[in-house]
Amino acid sequence: MFTKHTSTRSFGAVVLLVLLSLLLAACGAVAPSTQSTSAPAQVASSTQAPATAASTQAAPAGQTSGDPVLIGVSGPLTGPNAQYGAQWKKGFDLALDQVNDAGGINGRPLEYIFEDTQADPKQTVAVAQKFVNDPRIVIQLGDFASPASMAASSIYERAGLVQFGFTNSHPDFTKGGQFMWSNSISQADNAPILANYTVKDLGFKRLAVLHLNTDWGRTTTDLFVQAAKERGAEVVAQEGYLAEEKDFRSTLTRVRDANPDALVLISYYADGALITQQVRATGLTQPIVASGSIYSPKFLELAGTAANGVFTNTNFFPSEPRPEVQTFVQEFTAKYNEEPDSFAAGAYDTMILVYNVIKQYGTDRKAIRDGLAQIKDVPSVIYGTVQFNPETRRISGPRNIKLVIKDGRYTVWDGTKP
Repeated sequence: MFTKHTSTRSFGAVVLLVLLSLLLAACGAVAPSTQSTSAPAQVASSTQAPATAASTQAAPAGQTSGDPVLIGVSGPLTGPNAQYGAQWKKGFDLALDQVNDAGGINGRPLEYIFEDTQADPKQTVAVAQKFVNDPRIVIQLGDFASPASMAASSIYERAGLVQFGFTNSHPDFTKGGQFMWSNSISQADNAPILANYTVKDLGFKRLAVLHLNTDWGRTTTDLFVQAAKERGAEVVAQEGYLAEEKDFRSTLTRVRDANPDALVLISYYADGALITQQVRATGLTQPIVASGSIYSPKFLELAGTAANGVFTNTNFFPSEPRPEVQTFVQEFTAKYNEEPDSFAAGAYDTMILVYNVIKQYGTDRKAIRDGLAQIKDVPSVIYGTVQFNPETRRISGPRNIKLVIKDGRYTVWDGTKP
């Protein structure tokens, strides 16, 4: 701030000050700011750095203009499951690059607001209340873990806002109401697929099952154990653990004493990697089969060399030769200089699906719910095309790609039994 100060001792100084004041006034007469204020203030560019705060917003502009069509995303950006949220964002942003470059929703940009919940049920409830009270939010995606999503389902149901749990495999998730939908395969379908791989394909008959002691972990384990027994296996040990546990030595002692011929992990990538490390560190040499939820680059990083030989399965693998897979992998790699995993592919598929539903049926919340029941043949990287069973509100047609980790990389299982 410039403050004028005059002196009676120097007329020249006064003249000089007057001239300076006139010059400053002329310089200050600039044109008003041309920065747009039409978009909501809390929606930032999708090119911003990865979020570290409680929430982040993405808004690819492309060739669109006007008020954005907003999607609410609830999921982990920090905490033990942060890698999943990071992969989501990459899939979302790649899809929105393409959607908005093609004109968005009738010229309006399609954007999302990502609230970090750490997949914590207490936080998902607060986020749900925020989203349902924001009339700009037309659909919600997430949360990552089924229990976290299900804690908030009643809020979305009462408000008539679709809760689209695209990683929610718990069989009861879509039973929470008419506004609960998912393109994730239910564990009621997935658990028998894992049991087939473990018992029929790999030939293991005496199983020790270690599982997260959460609703998702217990339900998945119950379904897996039932399916494994139906296929002729015996479960000789079944151990639950808490997500925050770090020392599994006493559990692994009991597992060793049960003399299994394989260990089965119903885990996420962080806890699964820690168990895998400790299995090998304690001298257990039995093969490990893990649920597809460990399929993440982070599992390889955290488990290190102990990951080699671990069997798992997935519904997406970047080396699959299908043209839609290879096109997606090329575009993803060009943008991020890394290969996508199934969580990035699932996020991409989901954003493309949401775009198609809104494009065809409009931005009204109930119209989106009704549109999900009617839409057919939406292009999908994972499934080829997508349509839903309106009774179960789930996608049909589970896919399964059998993997084994070799030399620190996921590879397609070649049929060789351990």
